Amino acid sequence: MTIDLTGKHALVTGGSRGIGSRLARALHDAGAQVVIFYNRTDAGALARQMQGAGAPVHAVRCDVENREDIRRAVEEALALLDGRIDILINAAGINRRYYLDEFPMEEWDKVININLNAVVYCTQLVGRTMLEHGYGKIINLASMNSFVAAQRVGAYVASKGAIAQITKAFANEWGGRGIRVNAIAPGYIKTDMTAALQENESAYQEILKKIPLERWGTPEDLVGPVLLLASDASDYVNGIVMPIDGGYLTR
Repeated sequence: MTIDLTGKHALVTGGSRGIGSRLARALHDAGAQVVIFYNRTDAGALARQMQGAGAPVHAVRCDVENREDIRRAVEEALALLDGRIDILINAAGINRRYYLDEFPMEEWDKVININLNAVVYCTQLVGRTMLEHGYGKIINLASMNSFVAAQRVGAYVASKGAIAQITKAFANEWGGRGIRVNAIAPGYIKTDMTAALQENESAYQEILKKIPLERWGTPEDLVGPVLLLASDASDYVNGIVMPIDGGYLTR
């Protein structure tokens, strides 16, 4: 089955790097017009490269830790997309590694603000326009740490556990109003965020032993499920947190 998103308007936070970048490209390849939120990584060249001969791709700078900046950026995205956003992917996220007894509160707050609070606020702002149009697909990035807790990532675990629950809360309130809200829960994916684990051979192999598919995932592995959730083929799917982890959670 080929997913066709021609005519759809999409916004991807964290769209200039890693998973967010790959998902933004997938939406565009399926025909959608896309706005990428970026902060430190200049997404202008990426947007131009991605666009090619297809639908327009726009790069909008946004510090998702700052609510006023989110509000401004969402307004700019809406102006670029003719006042309509059909698909929102909340992909911006960070991680910090400390044991909980040593976790600096300023770092804790930063993780929670970016991974959770920004998702709620961006969803609220974009969702209001979706509710006006009676249609929308929202996809959050949860994690296998929404289900289990790794060590030295307490703030990340807390944020992703909350993402799973807030996804269900939005789905519960908005499902009857034309909005579908779901989340994907990636396992160990080869991105910059997991670079330290990939470079630690013993840690890499220990994780590999727990994955029934016997390989780490890549951003490409997330494309099919996300396109399904972004399309009308998933109109009766609402409030799920879909593990995409090669079977890691089964062990």
